[in-house]
Amino acid sequence: MKLLTKILLPILALTLVFSCSKNEKKKIYVFHAGSLSIPFKQMETAFETKYPQYDILRESSGSRKAARKISDLHRECEVMASADYTVIDKILIADKFAKWNAKFATNEMAIMYNPKSKFANEINSKNWYEILQRKGVQYGHSDPNADPCGYRTMLVWQLAEKYYKKADLFNKLNKGCPLKNIRSAEVDLIGLLEAGELDYLFIYRSVAEQHHLPFVILPDEINLKSAKYKDFYKQATYDVNGKKPGEKITKTGKPMVYSITIPSTAKEIKGAELFVKFVLSAEGQKIMTDNGQPSINPAQITGEIPDFLK
Repeated sequence: MKLLTKILLPILALTLVFSCSKNEKKKIYVFHAGSLSIPFKQMETAFETKYPQYDILRESSGSRKAARKISDLHRECEVMASADYTVIDKILIADKFAKWNAKFATNEMAIMYNPKSKFANEINSKNWYEILQRKGVQYGHSDPNADPCGYRTMLVWQLAEKYYKKADLFNKLNKGCPLKNIRSAEVDLIGLLEAGELDYLFIYRSVAEQHHLPFVILPDEINLKSAKYKDFYKQATYDVNGKKPGEKITKTGKPMVYSITIPSTAKEIKGAELFVKFVLSAEGQKIMTDNGQPSINPAQITGEIPDFLK
């Protein structure tokens, strides 16, 4: 009996290990912009229902920070989705961490606030820059070196100076926003706004809509939304930190476009391809549109177009 037990126990253990490994879900690590948190959470649920063999593991951050996790920290990542397609072009593709880039959605800049924010009953698209400069008003934005929403805020301020014809407006707005009102990602500031520590926050319109908070709709001439004003947008530029110490990258105003790719270092390729196809599908596009981010249909793909997207 003891001999039989010694023989059967190892066999039973191996059977259990095999059974567990067989039923274990395949992990798909997805790095994405903070402004994609809500739509991608919905994508995760819908995708896993359709493909129960996969487990989507999302990680939200500023787009530039997300790209650096792949190129500098060599973190495992199956899918990267950026709020600015140039982040993938200039960091991942330029450094050979990706071969293609699919533009799939748009957005626009807005100013979100709390119903209890100072002068909330007065602010509008014509006077917002005057309201922000009033005594005691606190406003914030994300870090331009970590997040596209941050440098887009800088571009909006420059364009506002030209559009409203207010000399030195950019410098005044920049000076009026202390470091304590700046975070690495725009979504990190929402809690401060809801708690009343901030009165106003420069953020994407979609995020304001998703959080059901009031916001100021900015003129198309400065909100970085419309291709009609692309030449006007080009007048604004802002330098962010490059990969090497002292290196700078110039960001130029342009209509904002979100994009997605599969890093060349991805391990679970089949699952990554299925998830990207889902994001670009009619179901994925509807999720984006329902969350205030119009889709680009069909997606505009640059670089070496992969077979699964042909």
